[in-house]
Order: sequence, then C-alpha cells, then structure tokens
Amino acid sequence: MSRWIEPVTLEGEYVKLVPLTLEHEQALTAAASDGELWKLWYTFVPSPDKTRAYIETALDMRDRLGAHPFAVIDTKTGEIVGSTRYFAVEEAHRRLEIGHTWYARRVQKTPLNTEAKLLLLTHAFEKLNAIAVEFRTHFMNHASRTAIARLGARQDGILRNHQIGKDGVLRDTVVFSIIQSEWPAVRANLNFRLDR
Repeated sequence: MSRWIEPVTLEGEYVKLVPLTLEHEQALTAAASDGELWKLWYTFVPSPDKTRAYIETALDMRDRLGAHPFAVIDTKTGEIVGSTRYFAVEEAHRRLEIGHTWYARRVQKTPLNTEAKLLLLTHAFEKLNAIAVEFRTHFMNHASRTAIARLGARQDGILRNHQIGKDGVLRDTVVFSIIQSEWPAVRANLNFRLDR
C-alpha cells in the first residue's frame, strides 16, 4: 500500500534524520539525559524508563496514522541527539504537523535545529507538495514559541484548555503554520540563517 509519507532519510551538513526504530532506544535515553529533559513540565520528553514506550507510540502513529518519526543524528559526532516527527497527517488535504521535537541540551541553540527544520520543510513542500505545515507548542514554552516564529511560521491562534497534561494541568496550545505560498521566503530565511 502506497503512503503519502514513505520512509525517508534527510541529511544536511549538521544533521541527519533517519526513520526511528526500537534500536534507537539506548541512544535516545542518553540524549534525553543530557539536561534531564523529562523534567520540563511544559513538554514531553521520555524519562529513561519510558523511552521504549515513547518509541512504540511513535511507531504506532506511523503504522496507524501515517506519521513519520525520526531519530536526529548530529553529523559531526554521529550521535543521536533527539527526535522529531511528521504527524497529524491529513493526506487528503496535503497538510501535516512537525512536532514531538526535542534535542539534547548540548545541541540546543546550534545550527542543527535550523537545518533539521529546513530539511523537513523542504521535503514537505517540495516532495510531498504539502499546502500547509503546522507547528504546535505549549503556551508556557516560550523558547519553543520563539524558535518556531524565528523559522518564519506565523501564529494562527491559541487553543485554550486544549489538552490535559501528564500532571493534570490544562494546556493552552499555540498553533503556528507555514503555507505553501510562504515557503520560498521561509526557505530563503532558513538558508540565510545557516549561511551566517
């Protein structure tokens, strides 16, 4: 059966995105341990004892819902430093979301994330012919909101009381998107930022 998003590896100078598998469990656990990322209350990064379940959930989303989870590799070291995925896939409407993104602390605020987003967006708009790519984040995750806006995505709105968090706290979700007509300017901006 043909799927809109087939397994793909995306590679640039700083980052390589490979299809996520259960074999990545140990490396993802180590990446999340750099900064103890699971302690961030406003986002979800698996704790060491939950990494396998995290991967199994991502693979289930792939199989049932057409998502595509990636392991993120730092090309300079060859180490897995995080995870990201295409999900909320609406093939009939050529829309998808990029999310479930997290990185080891040592690679945060490096060119790695900018290039990862450039690779994901290029594939979405130029290979999949997507008409819109969405990003969502917790209202309180100011670093993520700033990073998404810096990509060139525009804020669409805020979904209030959108989800119930793992601690029972209600989450307001900020929704951003990039539409097909905006892609050339966003691509130019991302390339400019990488060249700097």
